[in-house]
Amino acid sequence: MITIDNSVRLSYQLMTESDADLLFALDQDPVVMAHINHGKLTSREDIEEIFIPRMLQYRNPEKGWGLWQVNTLEEDDFIGWILVRPMHFFSNQRDDEGLELGWRFMQKSWGKGYATEAAKAVMSALHQQANYKRFSAVAVPDNSGSIRIMDKLGMCYQKTTVHEDPLGDMEAVYYSVTLGE
Repeated sequence: MITIDNSVRLSYQLMTESDADLLFALDQDPVVMAHINHGKLTSREDIEEIFIPRMLQYRNPEKGWGLWQVNTLEEDDFIGWILVRPMHFFSNQRDDEGLELGWRFMQKSWGKGYATEAAKAVMSALHQQANYKRFSAVAVPDNSGSIRIMDKLGMCYQKTTVHEDPLGDMEAVYYSVTLGE
């Protein structure tokens, strides 16, 4: 089973369906949701009937796949999550060797480097414990915050294309990095 050690300011644990309240709270800020679904808040019903079943499809503790809850060490305050799953998981081009990273954080935690710190910790653990080498991330083209995080992770721009997803297709930029041995 993959574990992620605490980083300088943050702790990590793999989320389960019992974390519905945290998932719901995170999705109640239209600014947080702006680049995901144009600011529409997620309903409790959508968390229970769409988001959690979807998460459980790719959650695999042995491989480190799922949503990694991120809490501050100082206050033990939930501030967001890091997504890990095979790239193109919900398509017929699924790539179990290349992992997609994603993130969603409370607005109060923005601008403090938490998302970058968390994503680096997750990437490092997955590389060291499971020998994953290729990591990618996807964002809508105007999500400059996420694109800055991709840059800080050492990811490079690959392409702009339509990101296909059962919940809706959208134009997206793709970034990736391959880590050495």
